[in-house]
Amino acid sequence: MAQFDPALKLLFQRSASTLLREIAGVSIERWLNVELPKVQNPRVDLLGESADGRLIHFEFQKENDRRMEYRMAEYYLAIYRLLNRHPTQIVIYVGQEPMRMKERLETAAMSHQYQLVDIRTLNGRALLESPRVEDRILAILADVPDRSEAAQRILAAIAQCEPEERTELVAQFLVIAGLRQLENTVLEEARKMAISAESLIRENKVLGPLLAKAEQEARQKGLQEGRQEGLQEGRQEGVREGRQEGELFLIRRLIEKRFGAIPAWADERFSKSSAAELEELGLRILDASNLEDLLG
Repeated sequence: MAQFDPALKLLFQRSASTLLREIAGVSIERWLNVELPKVQNPRVDLLGESADGRLIHFEFQKENDRRMEYRMAEYYLAIYRLLNRHPTQIVIYVGQEPMRMKERLETAAMSHQYQLVDIRTLNGRALLESPRVEDRILAILADVPDRSEAAQRILAAIAQCEPEERTELVAQFLVIAGLRQLENTVLEEARKMAISAESLIRENKVLGPLLAKAEQEARQKGLQEGRQEGLQEGRQEGVREGRQEGELFLIRRLIEKRFGAIPAWADERFSKSSAAELEELGLRILDASNLEDLLG
């Protein structure tokens, strides 16, 4: 789940109207950046505050966790100890398998309940109509009749954004599409659309060069071997490389949001990080008190 965390957190933080109001029943006025007391699972994904002062705690799950009810009870008590306020808790499931988690901890000594939401049950068509591009990107995870058509509409919406926004939004979209194994669908739909939509991929400083290199290598391989499979294999490899680069880009954005500008020594270290190391960084960002602590 760690590789998708940065994209999900950024999108949900910026999509604090349509989707979160549907899930939580309130709009988030501001996000709280807190470090919980040390418990077995000290990280919360998002903690927000509504206009009327209610705390809303969101957790994202890509896989079924058979002990989710214990984790949520730990989070609840840790948040209360830190802020002396009772949070409303919501688990948002974004995985592919049927959701099988419990939404209540019931023992002889205590009872604790939270809300469990499978994002596939939400109205993706309404999200596609939202004026917020972040809502539209998240629609690819929700209930939409045709994901290829949804990808077209999302790409068209991204194409209307400012150039500096498009770079980040494309990276986020490809990472989120990976939760449904739709990276190739996104790239294919971009190719079918007008040149302005395809340029979303080409102009991306992270993904564009990787895609162009992969396609060139794939064409050469296809010509040498006399078959089209080489082109498809090369594209898939380009997608895999592009997704890892996109994850690095989003982790950098989260670090900048948390700690400010990234010094050159730290940026060089991020660039040399493996996929496993990037996952670990994604998990530790919200726990670290400073950049040195994160990289320690």
